[in-house]
Amino acid sequence: MDTSGKEKEALQLLAEADKKVRGAHGFFSGLFGGGSSRSEEACDIYARAANMFKMAKNWSAAINCLLRAIEIYTDMGRFTIAAKHHITIAEIYETELVDIEKAIAHYEQAADYYKGEESNSSANKCLLKVATYAAQLEQYQKAIEIYEQVGSSAMDSPLLKYSAKEYFFKAVLCHFCIDMLNAKLAVQKYEEMFPAFSDSRECKLVKKLLDAHEEQNIDSYTESVKEYDSISRLDQWLTTMLLRIKKTIQGEEEDLR
Repeated sequence: MDTSGKEKEALQLLAEADKKVRGAHGFFSGLFGGGSSRSEEACDIYARAANMFKMAKNWSAAINCLLRAIEIYTDMGRFTIAAKHHITIAEIYETELVDIEKAIAHYEQAADYYKGEESNSSANKCLLKVATYAAQLEQYQKAIEIYEQVGSSAMDSPLLKYSAKEYFFKAVLCHFCIDMLNAKLAVQKYEEMFPAFSDSRECKLVKKLLDAHEEQNIDSYTESVKEYDSISRLDQWLTTMLLRIKKTIQGEEEDLR
């Protein structure tokens, strides 16, 4: 792909968008109206420029274009579109620039805007991304609060009820990474809040892991995880959390394997 051609095209679009913004705030625009439609056109062009910069792999320029569009959209009260652009920026930080702290910040901002517009399912999707990364960065309390919040709203919905056990399971694992007593109390709390959690494979696994941890029995811990994994495959996040907990049984100096 000719990245220099894409970059050149992106720069032309950026100049065009900047010109529209200046026009939107100009004297005649104020006198005769039409400023908001020019601002909206500018936002569309900024988004196109951002796509061209992405094709050219100029990530910081793409982010800057989207930030300009966000500023205009928030001034206009168009928070849903602003949220979508924040997600795009978060994804760039997530996959291309690998700056997880910045990805978290943009997912959080998107979630705030969605909440303000009462788009709760979109807000929760963003918050779950935040929780995933917060836990990876060992910000367990932050992750727990999100999993509890999303789990509580899911258990009240006939359509989402089934997913509540997954969020409570993840919350317990975050508690377990802090300490075992935390995890024990959390299991009791979630069983009281959501009795269906007690019968889930996730809850049964956690109870086996708590017993293994209490007995400092690494074989029992490993066997319980393998048994669960043979039916429900563990993803990368769950594997990471379970290995961190396993490490607390073996002691810091021992090898994870």
